Amino acid sequence: MFKPFVFAAALSCLTPMVFAQQAVSEIETSEDTFTFIVGAFYANSDSYMNVTNPRDGGIFPLDFEDDLFLEEKHFLPFFEFAWNFNERHHLYADWKSLHRSADSPFVEKSWIFTNPDNDKEYIVEAGAKISTTLDIDILRIGYGYDLFLGDDYNFGASIGVHTMFVKTIFEGEIGICSPTPILQQGHCQDVTANPRVVDNNTTAPLPNIGLFGSYEFLPGWTIAAHAQYFALKYDDVKGSLVDIRASVDAMINENWSLTFGYNYYEVDVDYKQTASAVSIDFHIADYNLNYSFTGPMFAVMYQF
Repeated sequence: MFKPFVFAAALSCLTPMVFAQQAVSEIETSEDTFTFIVGAFYANSDSYMNVTNPRDGGIFPLDFEDDLFLEEKHFLPFFEFAWNFNERHHLYADWKSLHRSADSPFVEKSWIFTNPDNDKEYIVEAGAKISTTLDIDILRIGYGYDLFLGDDYNFGASIGVHTMFVKTIFEGEIGICSPTPILQQGHCQDVTANPRVVDNNTTAPLPNIGLFGSYEFLPGWTIAAHAQYFALKYDDVKGSLVDIRASVDAMINENWSLTFGYNYYEVDVDYKQTASAVSIDFHIADYNLNYSFTGPMFAVMYQF
């Protein structure tokens, strides 16, 4: 994952912008404009969580794609809205959504989680059948200001907040065991149920900062890019985000444009996981979830 100083170096090389996404020469007055963008990018996803080995107590990463068969390559939809006002000011909001489910007919690795209230152990044994759902929704809102503005270019800075909504579901051959049931050979005693384990987790709003810019190199053709970053620890949540996009915007008419580009998007979040099974809330373990979406993107923009 990118380090802060690497991000700073990348920002120093960026001169285009994402929020304008049109020739700045059109913004010669202080009239407000509104922009709606709908698009998708073809992403390679990587997500995992840290779980416990029931045989030796060691921690290892459980990969959602390799171990639980969630789709790795897919189209990720996104929606954006921007309000441009007083010539140099921008308010924006965007939403990304990644919902995936898969069935694992044969789990290769055993892993466990614990209810700290009653010390019961919950186990997924190697060879078990399990269905997995991992839904991720990411909402960002923010403000941008043009530091430099010309007839065919602009360059500015942004600040915003970022919230993630994560829903994880495990359903299938999950053993609910009596207190302290994990034996050295990794089996449960007195399995009482095969629960549906559901977790809904929302991160507190985390700040992000960034730079943006654009340059109209031909009439109706604009190079645009943005870069955003955050890294923060808040209560039980520690996270970071890197979002870098470069694109070419082609104006169709006064209101419509097409955008083609490439997006690197990575989120890494550590948090304490709570879940529910058979009306019991329990602590699964400390989660380390990493989402990496990298690939080409396409969008349609309407502005008025």
